[in-house]
Amino acid sequence: MTTFVDRVELHVAAGNGGHGCASVHREKFKPLGGPDGGNGGRGGDVILVVDQSVTTLLDYHHSPHRKATNGKPGEGGNRSGKDGTDLVLPVPDGTVVLDKRGNVLADLIGEGTTYIAAQGGRGGLGNAALASARRKAPGFALLGEPGHSGDVILELKTVADVALVGYPSAGKSSLISVLSAAKPKIADYPFTTLVPNLGVVTAGSTVYTIADVPGLIPGASQGKGLGLEFLRHVERCSVLVHVLDTAALESERDPLTDLDVIEAELAQYGGLDDRPRVVVLNKVDIPDGKDLADIIRPDLEARGYQVFEVSAVAHLGLKELSFALAKIVAEAREAKPKEEATRIVIRPKAVDDAGFRVVVEEGFYRVLGEKPERWVRQTDFANDEAVGYLADRLARLGVEEELMKAGAHSGDEVVIGPEDDAVVFDWEPSLATGAEMLGRRGEDHRFDAPRPAAQRRRDRDAERDEADEEFDTFKPF
Repeated sequence: MTTFVDRVELHVAAGNGGHGCASVHREKFKPLGGPDGGNGGRGGDVILVVDQSVTTLLDYHHSPHRKATNGKPGEGGNRSGKDGTDLVLPVPDGTVVLDKRGNVLADLIGEGTTYIAAQGGRGGLGNAALASARRKAPGFALLGEPGHSGDVILELKTVADVALVGYPSAGKSSLISVLSAAKPKIADYPFTTLVPNLGVVTAGSTVYTIADVPGLIPGASQGKGLGLEFLRHVERCSVLVHVLDTAALESERDPLTDLDVIEAELAQYGGLDDRPRVVVLNKVDIPDGKDLADIIRPDLEARGYQVFEVSAVAHLGLKELSFALAKIVAEAREAKPKEEATRIVIRPKAVDDAGFRVVVEEGFYRVLGEKPERWVRQTDFANDEAVGYLADRLARLGVEEELMKAGAHSGDEVVIGPEDDAVVFDWEPSLATGAEMLGRRGEDHRFDAPRPAAQRRRDRDAERDEADEEFDTFKPF
């Protein structure tokens, strides 16, 4: 049964925004008290958060579909809908978030680091928020926006200072078990270790982490064996430790050849040329192993390697190795640039940015831009007043003017939005822009202030006199 997963494809969906409410306040002696529809609630986000207690992506391997809750719709009485609940997904330290094309979206390192994998939709405005001096009684509300949905790839790259690499059964698991408190599975057959093991080592005042990378064999960088799956776990290390078996039972193998093979695989994987190397000659407690170590040590030192002879079983040479690794790690930490405090970067839009663009395509015109696309998603096309409100907004933004400049004529097909989420309509240019072109849309004289009684009597008398005068004019002879 799988117990460790370091790469998953996660299908995330944020919550949809709640619809706004179109409502008119009514109470005794005040039947038309004005619009009081509340706004819809915001949809919940899907958020990835680094949690040190999580060490694998196994949960997302079994349940890859995750969705946040939707926002609630607004209600009458100026009551806004409840926001959707954010879905917080804990991930291990060192998780990299990628899109389907392999582009890195986020590199999550450090407890509490967060990334919004899917953002919830905005709630729609109620008719109370849409009311204005010109539009006193809107008979519509805006719809909530759908939440973002998509697929992301999660890859776990172990955050370790020291990485142990070498052939299967070279003694990496035994070495990490005696250097730290880690308790990996240890046996005398190849591929005993199927997952990276991580341990914490204390050497003097320096505390560092050490991990073993399983399954490196010839062809690992090309997908052979288990090596390709775990080579990503050495990318964050400060030092690479080659663990060589000086008592290998295979007659056709020798430590120098093993070292060359592993280095070739690391070179093909790429990105590790700048890491310092240390060579550990393991199993020197065996007489044949000690003799072989004495033979090959001069060759290794001639290549520039720092060499240590150890025995994980007999606990030989472990202290010297531990302190030497601690020194290299401390130097690497000192050389690493210090992280600056978080800065807020403001990138203002260009003064000539209209917020949209018109693209002439074969047989039609396409309008693209954040604002027009969002406005279309918020519009209830079953409500004529809401459609008119959309037309007003597009006209004020300058869409109609740009369509004219692009050569659009009455009856031409205009598409707003990308191909997978577009609204198509036949364009009819207007001679005037704004709410006037549809006859003072959104007004209701029932909400006008009442006239005094004397004024009402004068108005009735004027209407009667006007009717009498009209009768006299058309009286037959």
